[in-house]
Amino acid sequence: MLKSLYGKIALILFVLFLVIGLLNIFQILVTTKLHIQEVDQRLNRNLAEFLASERDFFQNGRANVPELKKTFENLMHINPNIELYLLSPEGKILSYSAPPGKVKRESVDMAPLKKFINGTDNLPILGDDPRNPNRKKIFTAAPVHSQGLFQGYLYVILGGEEYDSVFQRLERSYILRLGLWITIGGAVFVFLMGLFLLNILTRRIKLMSSALDSFKQKNFSRPIDFPGWHPKDPGDEIDRLGNVTLQMSERIIDQIGTIKQVDNLRREMISDISHDLRTPLTSLQGHLETLLLKRGQMKKAEQERHLQTALKQSERLGRLIADLYELAKLDSPDIELKKEPFHLGELMQDILQKYQPAAEKKEVDLRAEFPKNLALVHGDIGLIERAVQNLIDNSLSHSRPGGNIILALSPEAEKISVKVIDDGAGINRKDLPHIFDRFYHGQKRKKQADKEYSSGLGLAITKRILDLHRSPVKVESEPDKRTVFTFYLPVSKT
Repeated sequence: MLKSLYGKIALILFVLFLVIGLLNIFQILVTTKLHIQEVDQRLNRNLAEFLASERDFFQNGRANVPELKKTFENLMHINPNIELYLLSPEGKILSYSAPPGKVKRESVDMAPLKKFINGTDNLPILGDDPRNPNRKKIFTAAPVHSQGLFQGYLYVILGGEEYDSVFQRLERSYILRLGLWITIGGAVFVFLMGLFLLNILTRRIKLMSSALDSFKQKNFSRPIDFPGWHPKDPGDEIDRLGNVTLQMSERIIDQIGTIKQVDNLRREMISDISHDLRTPLTSLQGHLETLLLKRGQMKKAEQERHLQTALKQSERLGRLIADLYELAKLDSPDIELKKEPFHLGELMQDILQKYQPAAEKKEVDLRAEFPKNLALVHGDIGLIERAVQNLIDNSLSHSRPGGNIILALSPEAEKISVKVIDDGAGINRKDLPHIFDRFYHGQKRKKQADKEYSSGLGLAITKRILDLHRSPVKVESEPDKRTVFTFYLPVSKT
């Protein structure tokens, strides 16, 4: 039980109530004792003064012991706990009413007596107990005169030889015992009520803990279910914690599903890339082995054909490896962009010149459209060039003879839009949300002759480059009609 939150809080509550109860009992005993002492001393305040005025405790300057004993015997019928002492002006005990051997002190401290005689209201005042050097008692005192001369003091102990233990006071006082039992009963009642209320408060936490254990046992496959829980109610902190826990469980399930899906796609991508790596490598190895086996027997034209094919497979292998390396480098958290102002129109012209031979070979019209006097943009010119080249590669691979590819630049507010437009095969609507997913691309690459040398990672690289520039790339496509890729670059402020 102590392992649970309820058990721990209940234990703490018990200890607190125990400590508070003991402190309360101690306070009751102490304050009751002080109150009794104060009342007793206040009621008997004038006793010593009355006795000193009515009795002659000194004769010829010496203590009148018989008179002291006679007075003591008379007072014993009224209060058997009273003790009488005659003191010298310096506080020395001259005579007393106690049996021989009972008195342990020879003198008492005069400071409390003088404070009492001066009439202070701060009672009780405790004085030395002649019978016990380590104990203090309430008293009453008065100066004693004989024949008009000051002889000493009458010192009256009001508590006698009473043993002031807690148990003895409890035995003598019904009211004290009643108050003690009321205190104990009240503490027990409050403690039980506290446990009951604590159980009500922690019931939701127990429910939440049980639901989380069930969620774990089900391998995080089903959302957490709290019977009787109302997720829409704002409630207190525990209700809000429960609502957040419900939302987290749903999020965890979604993320686990996403991770599994991505892991499956990753496995398929690795399988496809391994196949793509193995295919050119096997072809390259086959052609080289043929050249070695038929060395000196092969005609020059046939030898040239084998070498050209081996070169193409080598280029294909190199491009695939380069794309994988570049994508891994772009995914690195340590990558730093080398941003600088540059003219986007000039960069587009350079890219067009580079791709014109490939476009003419495929009978595709590749051109750029942008206004003069474009403002400079700010970005990493090398990475932006690579991103645009990948988009053109993608358009060329899906364009038909007689088609068009347009690089369009247009100023918009404090940025310039870049669009790559083609009227090729287009993209199926179900594939459109996934075309920048490297895993999806690895799964969906088409086995076309014009895509034979493509790694299928070009669009994933483009998206990563533009993400690093904080420029989202959009795509709009209608199958067999038109495809438009669009992204934006900020105008340079320098």
